[in-house]
Amino acid sequence: MNQAMESISVFDMLSIGVGPSSSHTLGPWRAAKAWIEKLQQLELFTSVATVKVNLYGSLSLTGKGHATDIAVVMGLLGADPVTFPIENIQKEIDALKKANKLLLNNEKPIPFSFSEDIIFHRKFLPFHPNGITFEATLRNGQKKKETYYSIGGGFIVQEERKRAKIQVEKFNHFPFPTHTALELQGYCDSEKKTISEIVYQNELSIRDPQRIDDKFKAIWEVMLDSMYVGCHTEGTLPGGLNVRRRAYDTHKTLIGDKKYTNAVEWIAAIRDTEVKFRQILKWVSCFALAVNEVNASLGRVVTAPTNGSAGVIPAVLMYYMVIENHDANFDDVKKFLLVAGEIGSLFKKGSTISAALGGCQAEIGVSSAMAAGALTELMGGTPAQALMAAEIAMEHHLGLTCDPIAGLVQIPCIERNAMGAIKAINACEMALDADPSKAKVPLDKVIKTMWETAKDMTSKYKETSEGGLAVQVNVSDC
Repeated sequence: MNQAMESISVFDMLSIGVGPSSSHTLGPWRAAKAWIEKLQQLELFTSVATVKVNLYGSLSLTGKGHATDIAVVMGLLGADPVTFPIENIQKEIDALKKANKLLLNNEKPIPFSFSEDIIFHRKFLPFHPNGITFEATLRNGQKKKETYYSIGGGFIVQEERKRAKIQVEKFNHFPFPTHTALELQGYCDSEKKTISEIVYQNELSIRDPQRIDDKFKAIWEVMLDSMYVGCHTEGTLPGGLNVRRRAYDTHKTLIGDKKYTNAVEWIAAIRDTEVKFRQILKWVSCFALAVNEVNASLGRVVTAPTNGSAGVIPAVLMYYMVIENHDANFDDVKKFLLVAGEIGSLFKKGSTISAALGGCQAEIGVSSAMAAGALTELMGGTPAQALMAAEIAMEHHLGLTCDPIAGLVQIPCIERNAMGAIKAINACEMALDADPSKAKVPLDKVIKTMWETAKDMTSKYKETSEGGLAVQVNVSDC
Protein backbone atom coordinates (compact mmCIF):
# COMPACT_ATOMS: atom_id res chain seq x y z
CA MET A 1 0.00 0.00 0.00
CA ASN A 2 1.37 3.41 -0.96
CA GLN A 3 1.27 5.69 2.07
CA ALA A 4 2.99 8.62 0.32
CA MET A 5 1.17 11.29 -1.67
CA GLU A 6 2.24 9.69 -4.93
CA SER A 7 1.68 11.15 -8.36
CA ILE A 8 0.34 8.59 -10.80
CA SER A 9 -0.36 9.48 -14.41
CA VAL A 10 -3.07 7.61 -16.27
CA PHE A 11 -0.27 6.42 -18.54
CA ASP A 12 1.32 4.70 -15.56
CA MET A 13 -1.92 2.80 -15.01
CA LEU A 14 -2.47 2.04 -18.71
CA SER A 15 0.85 0.85 -20.12
CA ILE A 16 1.56 -1.27 -23.18
CA GLY A 17 3.40 -4.52 -22.57
CA VAL A 18 3.62 -8.25 -23.17
CA GLY A 19 1.46 -10.94 -21.49
CA PRO A 20 0.67 -12.91 -19.54
CA SER A 21 1.22 -10.92 -16.32
CA SER A 22 2.12 -7.34 -15.52
CA SER A 23 3.58 -8.23 -12.11
CA HIS A 24 5.26 -11.47 -13.23
CA THR A 25 6.20 -10.60 -16.82
CA LEU A 26 6.23 -6.86 -17.49
CA GLY A 27 7.61 -5.93 -14.04
CA PRO A 28 10.55 -8.38 -14.08
CA TRP A 29 11.28 -7.40 -17.71
CA ARG A 30 11.47 -3.74 -16.67
CA ALA A 31 13.48 -4.64 -13.55
CA ALA A 32 16.13 -6.36 -15.67
CA LYS A 33 16.42 -3.29 -17.87
CA ALA A 34 16.58 -1.02 -14.81
CA TRP A 35 19.37 -3.16 -13.35
CA ILE A 36 21.41 -2.92 -16.55
CA GLU A 37 20.94 0.85 -16.51
CA LYS A 38 22.22 0.96 -12.92
CA LEU A 39 25.29 -1.12 -13.85
CA GLN A 40 25.99 1.36 -16.63
CA GLN A 41 25.58 4.34 -14.29
CA LEU A 42 28.05 2.74 -11.86
CA GLU A 43 30.41 2.06 -14.80
CA LEU A 44 30.38 -1.67 -14.00
CA PHE A 45 28.59 -2.92 -17.11
CA THR A 46 31.72 -3.63 -19.15
CA SER A 47 33.22 -5.58 -16.22
CA VAL A 48 30.34 -8.08 -15.91
CA ALA A 49 31.52 -11.67 -16.35
CA THR A 50 28.41 -13.67 -15.35
CA VAL A 51 24.84 -13.01 -14.24
CA LYS A 52 22.39 -14.87 -11.99
CA VAL A 53 18.72 -14.08 -11.36
CA ASN A 54 17.01 -15.01 -8.07
CA LEU A 55 13.20 -15.08 -8.00
CA TYR A 56 11.40 -15.04 -4.64
CA GLY A 57 7.90 -15.67 -3.28
CA SER A 58 5.07 -15.33 -5.77
CA LEU A 59 7.50 -14.66 -8.64
CA SER A 60 9.00 -18.07 -7.90
CA LEU A 61 5.87 -20.05 -7.04
CA THR A 62 3.96 -19.08 -10.20
CA GLY A 63 6.90 -17.75 -12.21
CA LYS A 64 7.13 -20.46 -14.84
CA GLY A 65 3.38 -20.33 -15.50
CA HIS A 66 3.60 -16.56 -15.83
CA ALA A 67 6.71 -16.69 -18.09
CA THR A 68 8.77 -14.74 -15.54
CA ASP A 69 11.95 -16.52 -16.60
CA ILE A 70 11.36 -15.60 -20.23
CA ALA A 71 10.56 -11.99 -19.33
CA VAL A 72 13.73 -11.61 -17.25
CA VAL A 73 15.87 -12.89 -20.09
CA MET A 74 14.20 -10.54 -22.57
CA GLY A 75 14.97 -7.66 -20.23
CA LEU A 76 18.58 -8.75 -19.87
CA LEU A 77 18.81 -8.86 -23.66
CA GLY A 78 17.79 -5.20 -23.69
CA ALA A 79 14.52 -5.76 -25.57
CA ASP A 80 11.72 -3.20 -25.20
CA PRO A 81 8.45 -4.79 -23.95
CA VAL A 82 6.43 -2.12 -25.76
CA THR A 83 7.95 -2.53 -29.23
CA PHE A 84 9.74 -5.89 -29.40
CA PRO A 85 7.99 -8.19 -31.95
CA ILE A 86 6.22 -10.76 -29.78
CA GLU A 87 6.51 -13.41 -32.50
CA ASN A 88 10.31 -13.29 -32.06
CA ILE A 89 10.37 -13.90 -28.29
CA GLN A 90 10.49 -17.69 -28.49
CA LYS A 91 13.20 -17.55 -31.19
CA GLU A 92 15.40 -15.48 -28.86
CA ILE A 93 14.85 -17.88 -25.96
CA ASP A 94 15.52 -20.96 -28.11
CA ALA A 95 18.75 -19.43 -29.46
CA LEU A 96 19.93 -18.58 -25.94
CA LYS A 97 19.20 -22.08 -24.66
CA LYS A 98 21.06 -23.65 -27.57
CA ALA A 99 24.17 -21.45 -27.24
CA ASN A 100 24.14 -21.05 -23.42
CA LYS A 101 25.14 -17.47 -24.12
CA LEU A 102 23.36 -14.18 -23.44
CA LEU A 103 24.02 -10.89 -25.23
CA LEU A 104 23.61 -8.55 -22.25
CA ASN A 105 21.76 -5.40 -23.34
CA ASN A 106 22.28 -6.61 -26.92
CA GLU A 107 25.97 -5.67 -26.71
CA LYS A 108 27.99 -7.81 -24.27
CA PRO A 109 28.13 -11.63 -24.67
CA ILE A 110 28.30 -13.60 -21.41
CA PRO A 111 27.79 -17.31 -20.60
CA PHE A 112 24.26 -17.98 -19.35
CA SER A 113 22.28 -21.15 -18.63
CA PHE A 114 18.52 -20.65 -18.82
CA SER A 115 17.93 -23.58 -16.45
CA GLU A 116 20.71 -22.92 -13.92
CA ASP A 117 21.19 -19.14 -13.80
CA ILE A 118 17.55 -18.35 -13.06
CA ILE A 119 16.93 -19.64 -9.53
CA PHE A 120 13.44 -20.11 -8.07
CA HIS A 121 13.33 -19.60 -4.28
CA ARG A 122 10.12 -20.52 -2.44
CA LYS A 123 10.79 -18.08 0.40
CA PHE A 124 9.31 -14.58 0.46
CA LEU A 125 11.35 -11.42 0.94
CA PRO A 126 9.92 -9.18 3.69
CA PHE A 127 9.25 -6.05 1.62
CA HIS A 128 6.86 -7.49 -1.02
CA PRO A 129 5.81 -10.97 -2.24
CA ASN A 130 7.23 -10.32 -5.74
CA GLY A 131 10.99 -10.07 -5.16
CA ILE A 132 13.79 -10.43 -7.71
CA THR A 133 17.53 -10.14 -7.05
CA PHE A 134 20.03 -9.71 -9.87
CA GLU A 135 23.60 -10.75 -9.16
CA ALA A 136 26.56 -9.89 -11.36
CA THR A 137 30.01 -11.39 -10.89
CA LEU A 138 32.61 -8.98 -12.18
CA ARG A 139 35.88 -9.91 -13.90
CA ASN A 140 37.80 -9.18 -10.68
CA GLY A 141 35.61 -11.65 -8.76
CA GLN A 142 33.55 -9.04 -6.93
CA LYS A 143 29.78 -9.48 -6.82
CA LYS A 144 27.20 -6.75 -7.34
CA LYS A 145 23.58 -7.40 -6.23
CA GLU A 146 20.40 -5.36 -6.60
CA THR A 147 16.88 -6.32 -5.49
CA TYR A 148 13.71 -5.08 -7.16
CA TYR A 149 10.06 -5.65 -6.37
CA SER A 150 7.30 -5.98 -8.95
CA ILE A 151 4.34 -4.38 -7.17
CA GLY A 152 1.61 -4.85 -9.78
CA GLY A 153 0.62 -3.20 -13.05
CA GLY A 154 4.20 -3.35 -14.32
CA PHE A 155 5.38 -0.97 -11.57
CA ILE A 156 8.77 -1.79 -10.04
CA VAL A 157 10.41 -0.33 -6.93
CA GLN A 158 13.44 -0.89 -4.77
CA GLU A 159 13.07 -0.98 -1.02
CA GLU A 160 14.23 2.58 -0.55
CA ARG A 161 11.31 3.70 -2.76
CA LYS A 162 13.40 6.27 -4.65
CA ARG A 163 10.83 6.32 -7.42
CA ALA A 164 8.07 7.16 -4.98
CA LYS A 165 10.10 10.13 -3.68
CA ILE A 166 10.53 11.43 -7.23
CA GLN A 167 6.83 10.96 -7.88
CA VAL A 168 5.90 12.82 -4.70
CA GLU A 169 7.92 15.79 -5.95
CA LYS A 170 6.22 15.62 -9.33
CA PHE A 171 2.86 15.44 -7.57
CA ASN A 172 3.31 19.01 -6.36
CA HIS A 173 3.13 20.18 -9.96
CA PHE A 174 -0.30 18.65 -10.58
CA PRO A 175 -2.93 21.42 -10.48
CA PHE A 176 -5.35 18.93 -8.92
CA PRO A 177 -3.31 16.53 -6.74
CA THR A 178 -5.59 13.69 -5.72
CA HIS A 179 -5.15 10.97 -3.15
CA THR A 180 -8.78 10.11 -2.39
CA ALA A 181 -12.11 9.98 -4.21
CA LEU A 182 -13.39 12.68 -1.85
CA GLU A 183 -10.64 15.04 -3.04
CA LEU A 184 -11.41 14.24 -6.68
CA GLN A 185 -15.11 14.88 -6.07
CA GLY A 186 -14.21 18.19 -4.41
CA TYR A 187 -12.27 19.36 -7.47
CA CYS A 188 -15.14 18.39 -9.78
CA ASP A 189 -17.60 20.34 -7.61
CA SER A 190 -15.48 23.47 -7.14
CA GLU A 191 -14.31 23.64 -10.76
CA LYS A 192 -17.64 22.46 -12.19
CA LYS A 193 -15.79 19.93 -14.33
CA THR A 194 -16.15 16.24 -15.09
CA ILE A 195 -13.62 13.73 -13.81
CA SER A 196 -12.02 13.42 -17.24
CA GLU A 197 -11.61 17.21 -17.45
CA ILE A 198 -9.89 17.37 -14.04
CA VAL A 199 -7.57 14.48 -14.87
CA TYR A 200 -6.78 15.95 -18.28
CA GLN A 201 -5.58 19.16 -16.59
CA ASN A 202 -3.19 17.08 -14.48
CA GLU A 203 -1.85 15.33 -17.58
CA LEU A 204 -1.39 18.69 -19.34
CA SER A 205 0.91 19.77 -16.52
CA ILE A 206 3.46 17.13 -17.57
CA ARG A 207 2.73 16.58 -21.31
CA ASP A 208 1.56 18.64 -24.27
CA PRO A 209 -1.87 17.91 -25.83
CA GLN A 210 -0.47 16.20 -28.92
CA ARG A 211 1.68 13.84 -26.84
CA ILE A 212 -1.34 12.97 -24.69
CA ASP A 213 -3.43 12.22 -27.77
CA ASP A 214 -0.65 10.15 -29.35
CA LYS A 215 -0.28 8.05 -26.20
CA PHE A 216 -4.04 7.47 -25.91
CA LYS A 217 -4.24 6.52 -29.60
CA ALA A 218 -1.41 4.00 -29.12
CA ILE A 219 -3.17 2.51 -26.09
CA TRP A 220 -6.51 2.24 -27.89
CA GLU A 221 -4.81 0.73 -30.93
CA VAL A 222 -3.33 -2.06 -28.80
CA MET A 223 -6.63 -2.59 -26.97
CA LEU A 224 -8.58 -2.81 -30.22
CA ASP A 225 -5.94 -5.01 -31.83
CA SER A 226 -5.93 -7.43 -28.88
CA MET A 227 -9.73 -7.78 -29.18
CA TYR A 228 -9.52 -8.19 -32.95
CA VAL A 229 -6.68 -10.72 -32.86
CA GLY A 230 -8.32 -12.68 -30.05
CA CYS A 231 -11.62 -12.87 -31.91
CA HIS A 232 -9.92 -14.10 -35.09
CA THR A 233 -7.48 -16.65 -33.66
CA GLU A 234 -8.54 -20.24 -32.98
CA GLY A 235 -6.71 -23.12 -31.35
CA THR A 236 -5.34 -23.99 -27.92
CA LEU A 237 -3.47 -21.74 -25.49
CA PRO A 238 0.12 -22.63 -24.55
CA GLY A 239 1.08 -23.89 -21.10
CA GLY A 240 -0.18 -27.45 -20.87
CA LEU A 241 -3.75 -26.92 -19.62
CA ASN A 242 -5.06 -27.39 -23.18
CA VAL A 243 -7.42 -24.44 -22.81
CA ARG A 244 -9.30 -23.93 -26.05
CA ARG A 245 -9.67 -20.36 -27.27
CA ARG A 246 -13.35 -19.47 -26.97
CA ALA A 247 -13.53 -15.93 -28.33
CA TYR A 248 -13.11 -17.21 -31.89
CA ASP A 249 -16.18 -19.48 -31.79
CA THR A 250 -18.36 -16.97 -29.97
CA HIS A 251 -17.36 -14.22 -32.37
CA LYS A 252 -18.03 -16.38 -35.41
CA THR A 253 -21.59 -16.98 -34.21
CA LEU A 254 -22.22 -13.32 -33.35
CA ILE A 255 -20.70 -11.65 -36.43
CA GLY A 256 -22.50 -13.88 -38.95
CA ASP A 257 -21.72 -13.06 -42.57
CA LYS A 258 -20.75 -9.41 -42.07
CA LYS A 259 -17.80 -8.31 -44.24
CA TYR A 260 -14.76 -6.29 -43.08
CA THR A 261 -11.02 -6.24 -43.70
CA ASN A 262 -9.57 -4.56 -40.58
CA ALA A 263 -10.33 -3.66 -36.97
CA VAL A 264 -11.91 -0.29 -37.78
CA GLU A 265 -14.28 -1.82 -40.33
CA TRP A 266 -14.94 -4.56 -37.77
CA ILE A 267 -16.41 -1.98 -35.36
CA ALA A 268 -18.88 -0.89 -38.06
CA ALA A 269 -19.75 -4.52 -38.82
CA ILE A 270 -20.52 -5.24 -35.16
CA ARG A 271 -22.74 -2.16 -34.98
CA ASP A 272 -24.80 -3.72 -37.76
CA THR A 273 -25.49 -6.98 -35.91
CA GLU A 274 -28.52 -7.93 -33.84
CA VAL A 275 -28.04 -6.94 -30.21
CA LYS A 276 -30.71 -8.23 -27.87
CA PHE A 277 -29.76 -8.81 -24.23
CA ARG A 278 -28.23 -12.25 -24.83
CA GLN A 279 -26.12 -10.97 -27.71
CA ILE A 280 -24.91 -8.02 -25.62
CA LEU A 281 -23.80 -10.39 -22.85
CA LYS A 282 -22.01 -12.54 -25.40
CA TRP A 283 -20.34 -9.62 -27.18
CA VAL A 284 -18.99 -8.12 -23.95
CA SER A 285 -17.75 -11.52 -22.78
CA CYS A 286 -16.27 -12.20 -26.20
CA PHE A 287 -14.26 -8.96 -26.18
CA ALA A 288 -12.91 -9.66 -22.69
CA LEU A 289 -12.08 -13.30 -23.43
CA ALA A 290 -10.33 -12.27 -26.65
CA VAL A 291 -7.96 -9.85 -24.89
CA ASN A 292 -7.03 -12.32 -22.20
CA GLU A 293 -6.52 -15.17 -24.62
CA VAL A 294 -4.03 -12.90 -26.41
CA ASN A 295 -2.48 -12.12 -23.03
CA ALA A 296 -2.21 -15.81 -22.12
CA SER A 297 -0.26 -16.47 -25.31
CA LEU A 298 2.39 -13.80 -24.60
CA GLY A 299 0.62 -11.30 -26.84
CA ARG A 300 0.68 -7.53 -26.55
CA VAL A 301 -1.95 -5.97 -24.26
CA VAL A 302 -2.46 -2.88 -22.11
CA THR A 303 -2.23 -3.14 -18.33
CA ALA A 304 -5.62 -2.01 -17.06
CA PRO A 305 -4.57 -1.94 -14.27
CA THR A 306 -2.70 -5.27 -14.79
CA ASN A 307 -2.21 -7.77 -17.61
CA GLY A 308 -4.30 -10.39 -15.82
CA SER A 309 -7.21 -7.95 -15.81
CA ALA A 310 -6.46 -6.36 -19.20
CA GLY A 311 -9.73 -7.47 -20.83
CA VAL A 312 -12.27 -5.61 -18.69
CA ILE A 313 -11.66 -2.02 -19.80
CA PRO A 314 -11.39 -2.75 -23.57
CA ALA A 315 -14.56 -4.88 -23.38
CA VAL A 316 -16.59 -2.17 -21.62
CA LEU A 317 -15.24 0.59 -23.85
CA MET A 318 -16.03 -1.50 -26.93
CA TYR A 319 -19.52 -2.13 -25.54
CA TYR A 320 -20.06 1.62 -25.42
CA MET A 321 -18.81 2.05 -28.98
CA VAL A 322 -20.76 -0.75 -30.65
CA ILE A 323 -23.90 -0.96 -28.49
CA GLU A 324 -24.55 2.33 -26.70
CA ASN A 325 -23.19 4.97 -29.07
CA HIS A 326 -22.60 4.22 -32.74
CA ASP A 327 -21.17 7.72 -33.18
CA ALA A 328 -18.51 7.19 -30.51
CA ASN A 329 -15.07 8.40 -31.56
CA PHE A 330 -11.57 9.06 -30.22
CA ASP A 331 -12.82 11.80 -27.89
CA ASP A 332 -14.98 9.22 -26.13
CA VAL A 333 -12.06 6.80 -25.91
CA LYS A 334 -9.91 9.54 -24.41
CA LYS A 335 -12.51 10.50 -21.77
CA PHE A 336 -13.07 6.85 -20.85
CA LEU A 337 -9.36 6.18 -20.39
CA LEU A 338 -8.80 9.39 -18.39
CA VAL A 339 -11.50 8.41 -15.90
CA ALA A 340 -10.49 4.76 -15.76
CA GLY A 341 -6.83 5.59 -15.20
CA GLU A 342 -7.62 8.00 -12.37
CA ILE A 343 -9.89 5.55 -10.55
CA GLY A 344 -7.20 2.89 -10.88
CA SER A 345 -4.65 5.27 -9.37
CA LEU A 346 -6.92 5.83 -6.34
CA PHE A 347 -6.83 2.09 -5.66
CA LYS A 348 -3.07 1.95 -6.13
CA LYS A 349 -2.53 4.83 -3.70
CA GLY A 350 -5.06 3.67 -1.11
CA SER A 351 -4.76 -0.10 -1.41
CA THR A 352 -3.00 -2.25 -4.03
CA ILE A 353 -3.27 -3.46 -7.62
CA SER A 354 -1.07 -6.49 -6.96
CA ALA A 355 -2.67 -9.93 -6.72
CA ALA A 356 0.40 -11.08 -4.79
CA LEU A 357 -0.59 -8.58 -2.10
CA GLY A 358 -4.36 -8.52 -2.39
CA GLY A 359 -5.67 -11.48 -4.37
CA CYS A 360 -7.77 -11.10 -7.51
CA GLN A 361 -9.88 -8.34 -5.95
CA ALA A 362 -6.82 -6.18 -6.58
CA GLU A 363 -6.87 -6.95 -10.29
CA ILE A 364 -10.33 -7.82 -11.62
CA GLY A 365 -12.03 -5.87 -8.84
CA VAL A 366 -10.03 -2.73 -9.58
CA SER A 367 -10.42 -3.07 -13.36
CA SER A 368 -14.19 -3.48 -12.96
CA ALA A 369 -14.32 -0.36 -10.79
CA MET A 370 -12.23 1.57 -13.34
CA ALA A 371 -14.49 0.53 -16.21
CA ALA A 372 -17.70 1.19 -14.27
CA GLY A 373 -16.72 4.76 -13.39
CA ALA A 374 -15.49 5.51 -16.90
CA LEU A 375 -18.61 4.15 -18.57
CA THR A 376 -20.80 6.16 -16.21
CA GLU A 377 -19.24 9.45 -17.31
CA LEU A 378 -19.69 8.57 -21.00
CA MET A 379 -23.32 7.64 -20.31
CA GLY A 380 -23.96 11.13 -18.94
CA GLY A 381 -23.53 10.40 -15.25
CA THR A 382 -22.26 13.00 -12.79
CA PRO A 383 -18.82 12.69 -11.15
CA ALA A 384 -20.55 11.49 -7.99
CA GLN A 385 -22.41 8.81 -9.96
CA ALA A 386 -19.17 7.72 -11.66
CA LEU A 387 -17.45 7.28 -8.29
CA MET A 388 -20.53 5.48 -6.99
CA ALA A 389 -20.40 3.07 -9.93
CA ALA A 390 -16.73 2.35 -9.18
CA GLU A 391 -17.66 1.63 -5.55
CA ILE A 392 -20.50 -0.72 -6.53
CA ALA A 393 -18.25 -2.66 -8.90
CA MET A 394 -15.51 -3.14 -6.30
CA GLU A 395 -17.90 -3.90 -3.45
CA HIS A 396 -18.98 -7.04 -5.26
CA HIS A 397 -15.43 -8.23 -5.89
CA LEU A 398 -14.24 -7.91 -2.29
CA GLY A 399 -12.39 -11.00 -1.12
CA LEU A 400 -11.90 -12.45 -4.61
CA THR A 401 -8.95 -14.84 -4.45
CA CYS A 402 -6.09 -15.33 -6.88
CA ASP A 403 -5.70 -19.07 -7.46
CA PRO A 404 -4.50 -19.74 -11.03
CA ILE A 405 -4.26 -23.40 -11.97
CA ALA A 406 -0.62 -24.36 -12.67
CA GLY A 407 0.33 -20.71 -12.16
CA LEU A 408 -0.97 -19.86 -15.64
CA VAL A 409 -3.02 -16.73 -16.30
CA GLN A 410 -5.79 -18.85 -17.82
CA ILE A 411 -8.13 -20.61 -15.38
CA PRO A 412 -10.01 -18.83 -13.79
CA CYS A 413 -8.38 -15.57 -14.92
CA ILE A 414 -9.71 -15.34 -18.48
CA GLU A 415 -13.36 -15.90 -17.51
CA ARG A 416 -13.03 -13.48 -14.60
CA ASN A 417 -12.37 -10.67 -17.08
CA ALA A 418 -15.70 -11.37 -18.75
CA MET A 419 -17.48 -11.36 -15.40
CA GLY A 420 -15.71 -8.16 -14.32
CA ALA A 421 -16.81 -6.41 -17.52
CA ILE A 422 -20.46 -7.43 -17.10
CA LYS A 423 -20.41 -6.31 -13.45
CA ALA A 424 -18.96 -2.94 -14.50
CA ILE A 425 -21.82 -2.30 -16.92
CA ASN A 426 -24.38 -3.32 -14.30
CA ALA A 427 -22.71 -1.10 -11.68
CA CYS A 428 -22.88 1.82 -14.11
CA GLU A 429 -26.61 1.32 -14.70
CA MET A 430 -27.31 1.06 -10.96
CA ALA A 431 -25.37 4.28 -10.29
CA LEU A 432 -27.12 6.15 -13.11
CA ASP A 433 -30.48 5.33 -11.47
CA ALA A 434 -29.30 6.30 -7.99
CA ASP A 435 -28.81 9.42 -5.89
CA PRO A 436 -25.14 9.36 -4.81
CA SER A 437 -25.87 11.62 -1.85
CA LYS A 438 -27.81 8.73 -0.33
CA ALA A 439 -25.08 6.14 -0.93
CA LYS A 440 -24.15 4.23 2.23
CA VAL A 441 -20.64 3.23 1.13
CA PRO A 442 -18.34 5.91 -0.37
CA LEU A 443 -15.57 4.80 -2.74
CA ASP A 444 -12.83 5.69 -0.24
CA LYS A 445 -14.37 3.32 2.31
CA VAL A 446 -14.46 0.42 -0.14
CA ILE A 447 -10.83 1.10 -1.11
CA LYS A 448 -9.86 0.96 2.56
CA THR A 449 -11.98 -2.17 3.06
CA MET A 450 -10.26 -3.84 0.11
CA TRP A 451 -6.88 -3.17 1.71
CA GLU A 452 -8.00 -4.53 5.08
CA THR A 453 -9.42 -7.60 3.32
CA ALA A 454 -6.10 -8.03 1.51
CA LYS A 455 -4.19 -7.98 4.79
CA ASP A 456 -6.56 -10.56 6.31
CA MET A 457 -6.37 -12.88 3.29
CA THR A 458 -4.16 -15.94 3.72
CA SER A 459 -1.11 -16.00 1.45
CA LYS A 460 -2.25 -19.15 -0.37
CA TYR A 461 -4.91 -17.04 -2.08
CA LYS A 462 -2.43 -14.40 -3.24
CA GLU A 463 -0.99 -15.58 -6.58
CA THR A 464 0.96 -18.49 -5.11
CA SER A 465 -1.15 -21.31 -6.63
CA GLU A 466 -1.15 -22.92 -3.17
CA GLY A 467 -4.91 -22.75 -2.57
CA GLY A 468 -8.36 -22.67 -4.16
CA LEU A 469 -8.81 -23.92 -7.70
CA ALA A 470 -5.04 -24.22 -8.07
CA VAL A 471 -4.98 -27.20 -5.67
CA GLN A 472 -8.48 -28.57 -6.29
CA VAL A 473 -7.91 -28.96 -10.04
CA ASN A 474 -4.79 -30.78 -11.24
CA VAL A 475 -3.11 -30.27 -14.59
CA SER A 476 -3.88 -33.93 -15.29
CA ASP A 477 -7.61 -33.13 -14.98
CA CYS A 478 -7.24 -30.74 -17.90
